[in-house]
Amino acid sequence: MSRLGVKPIVIPAGVTVKNDGGLITVKGPKTELSLKLHPHVTFSMEGSEGKVTVAEPEAKFDRSLWGLSRKLIANMISGVTAGFTKQLELVGVGFKVSVAGNKVNLDLGFSHPIAFELPKGVEAKAEKNILTLSGSDKQLVGQVAAQIRKLRKPEPYKGKGIRYVGEIVRQKAGKAAKAAAK
Repeated sequence: MSRLGVKPIVIPAGVTVKNDGGLITVKGPKTELSLKLHPHVTFSMEGSEGKVTVAEPEAKFDRSLWGLSRKLIANMISGVTAGFTKQLELVGVGFKVSVAGNKVNLDLGFSHPIAFELPKGVEAKAEKNILTLSGSDKQLVGQVAAQIRKLRKPEPYKGKGIRYVGEIVRQKAGKAAKAAAK
């Protein structure tokens, strides 16, 4: 049995969930999301709760699909009601961020500015050195945040780069600190 998969999914008021032969469509006040389920997974509605079941609960592959499918549907429901956000912090002298329409303009200490185009469904807001990404699809928001972070990862000697807000970067001692310790 999957510990996560057996839990029912509570569907709040104002959200409609439709199951069309394995295609789950969730519509809420913000937007509409859809997901194609694996053939081994079935989704059923019982009042204001949804239940996910699998073909063979004792098979390891089906158990892993069970919990995954339940969590993906629950994330879609919370995405159409509240949405998801990721915050990135730019640390470094002269590092700047600005948002113009669906483009994020980044000055990251290179000889040229970087213009990152946001995909449909993700919005950005910049305040000083903090970039806030928001959207209803958790996977898409996280993927865009990871792609922007990849442009200039935090380096371990000075700590400069793009990091998630609250992320702790372990700093290494440089050559001068090693020589002084001997």
